[in-house]
Amino acid sequence: MASVHDYKRLENRLIQRMKNAVVATAGFIGGIFKAIGRFLSRRYTVVFVPHSEKRVYNLHITVLSICCFLLVVFGILGSFFWYGASYSSTMYAMASKDVRLKDVQASLDQLRDETSLLLREARNFEGALTGVLSALGKSVNNAATQNTLGDLSSFLGIKETTDGTLREVDDVRKLSAYLSQAVEPIKEMGVLLDSQSALLTEIPSVWPVKGGIGNISMFFGQNINPISGQYYIHKGIDISTHRAGDQVIATAGGQIVAAEYSNDFGNFVIIRHKHGYYTRYAHLQSIKAKLGQSVQQSEVIGYIGNTGISTGPHLHYEVHIGSDVVDPYRYITLRSSVARQGH
Repeated sequence: MASVHDYKRLENRLIQRMKNAVVATAGFIGGIFKAIGRFLSRRYTVVFVPHSEKRVYNLHITVLSICCFLLVVFGILGSFFWYGASYSSTMYAMASKDVRLKDVQASLDQLRDETSLLLREARNFEGALTGVLSALGKSVNNAATQNTLGDLSSFLGIKETTDGTLREVDDVRKLSAYLSQAVEPIKEMGVLLDSQSALLTEIPSVWPVKGGIGNISMFFGQNINPISGQYYIHKGIDISTHRAGDQVIATAGGQIVAAEYSNDFGNFVIIRHKHGYYTRYAHLQSIKAKLGQSVQQSEVIGYIGNTGISTGPHLHYEVHIGSDVVDPYRYITLRSSVARQGH
């Protein structure tokens, strides 16, 4: 029981000491604030004495008012320097933006020039495309290309905008619409050209000597026979390269139906093509193709020679449609004719 009383007394002493410490601390802090208050409330008198007999002016101020005045002064000076630095930074940013704006303006001017050039080239494209499509029986809606103003908008019929927006933007939009409308006819033209190209590989339409060399020494039709000296109907064309051994090629894809020798034609090859066409290649030095073989257009089938009834190395070339003999020259020049029509 005695020890409990000792603990209780010890506890009371600690509490009392803590109270005393708190009171002392509060009193110390309060004293500091009182000292600060007395210091700030300390009054001073500023006397303004004129150099005459006029009234003397007394100005009563306190330390607190002096501190407030200095705070205001330093605030004004700080604001001045802050606004000055901010103004300098703003001016520098504006100068940088002005430089960038000039660069953007230069790029915009260049873009306008390039747009003008693009539209002029588009005008040429439109004319060429219209001509080709007309030749092929196709058309493209060119309502966007009615001329109304000239210059950049003359190609696409752009009216002057009242709100000052860029006319070139409308020009490019109209051009995009026109090209979009032209896509389908061009696709159809591509399909047509592909089918035409496929057809040209199935009919005898290339020069029968590899590399396009040689010249026609005798044309199709009525000619003087170089052996008898009499007029006769020449059923093909003679192509001479003035030497033997040059490669002879198939003028269209087909199947070899004859690869043999005769007294008249010497070594000769006959190819059967699609659509009822046959071609004969005669007076060959030697034959490379074999009977029954399938050949592609421009594939080598033999070599120019002087076999059979011949006065010199040359290729005798014939084109047959069924049982009729036709002029081979019309088919040799067929590709170039198609190309001219396409332009």
